[in-house]
Amino acid sequence: MDQSVSAPAGYRPPARGGRYENVLLAVLFSTFGFVFFDRLALNFLTPFFKDELGLTNAHIGLLGGIPALTWAVAGICVGFLSDRLDRRKPLLVAAIVTFTLFSALSGFVGGLASLLLFRALMGAAEGAVLPLAQPMMLHSSTPRRRGLNMGLLQGSSAGLLGGILGPIVTVWLAESFGWRAAFYATVVPGLIMAALVLTLVRDLRLRHPATVAMDADVPDVPSAGGPRAALRSRNVVVCLVIAIFYLTWFTTTQTFTPLYLAEVKGFDPGQLGFVLSGIGVAWVLWGAVVPGISDRIGRKPAMVGFSALAALSPLAIIGIDAPGLLFAALVLTYTGLGCFTLFMATIPAETVPRAVMATALGLIMGVGEVVGGFVAPALAGRLSDAFGLDASMLISSGAAVVVVLLSLALVETAPARRRGTAG
Repeated sequence: MDQSVSAPAGYRPPARGGRYENVLLAVLFSTFGFVFFDRLALNFLTPFFKDELGLTNAHIGLLGGIPALTWAVAGICVGFLSDRLDRRKPLLVAAIVTFTLFSALSGFVGGLASLLLFRALMGAAEGAVLPLAQPMMLHSSTPRRRGLNMGLLQGSSAGLLGGILGPIVTVWLAESFGWRAAFYATVVPGLIMAALVLTLVRDLRLRHPATVAMDADVPDVPSAGGPRAALRSRNVVVCLVIAIFYLTWFTTTQTFTPLYLAEVKGFDPGQLGFVLSGIGVAWVLWGAVVPGISDRIGRKPAMVGFSALAALSPLAIIGIDAPGLLFAALVLTYTGLGCFTLFMATIPAETVPRAVMATALGLIMGVGEVVGGFVAPALAGRLSDAFGLDASMLISSGAAVVVVLLSLALVETAPARRRGTAG
């Protein structure tokens, strides 16, 4: 492999463990959490601008889906580009500045066309973040904290900043200063995140000999990278298919649960908000706990067990009528978002050659977002129109059951489990 593009004079790879591990986790946690804050902000602000901009429900659905589509394309392209260039930090800073800019520009729109354009460009920039951030986190994590760190970065951060703080802050800003000001305000945390990455994070060049020596437990092959190299791994192919069904579980549940609780259950706004907050709590809790447990029991058992629990969440929405009991049930069973880190980042990153790591992560995220994030909700909506909203919950539960079966085909990658097997 030609290492000339990634071996500048005097380059030292980022440290593993110690203070830098914690600093990197804090910065990337905040960065990816802010990505989801931005991505979900439009959902929370819709009631404030829908009538003013003359939008229909079909328009709102399109606005919600377009970032998933561009997120997917960007994830694949930027993952491949970062592997080719063997650079991550400059691309990450550029992505943060770009999605912050287009999020803020959403406050200047005058109608559907301009809002669609800015949300599409914002989604493209946001889709670049995860394939860049997770390889950096994997490299600087000690093996016993690898799954936990990657879970905090991808799962808990999105739940805390996007799922819990997001609706509180954006709705308050919209009520106090107007919905346009809520979009403008995203400039401040975005620029802060970019500055923190620029000053506190070191670039990671995976093909540099010093990095290769540090990453002895990460697979490598002396061959050209690219999607073909990534897809040679059974784990990557299995994770790619898992992504389709897990994104179907996630987006279908997220899209239709508020409607189901309001129209079928008859929950008032207070009850609705209370129950939905259970999903946010579960997102934060299981986003860290599931990957942390997988460090000890293995990635494969964690995927099987917690995906089986996730299949129960949509059934609980159908079967439980008491808001308090349903809140508790969702906190206990909405475990799938903890599994997202495993199949989207940890398992493929522990499987593929370092030269195609970001490519693999981008492919898995991209295909999952296109099919599960963009196509599946539309299909679930059509079936719900034909057979009732129960259909959406059954589709979601069935998708999680398929994930359980697919997870049985995974090859174990957790360092502790591999050492135990070798011994």
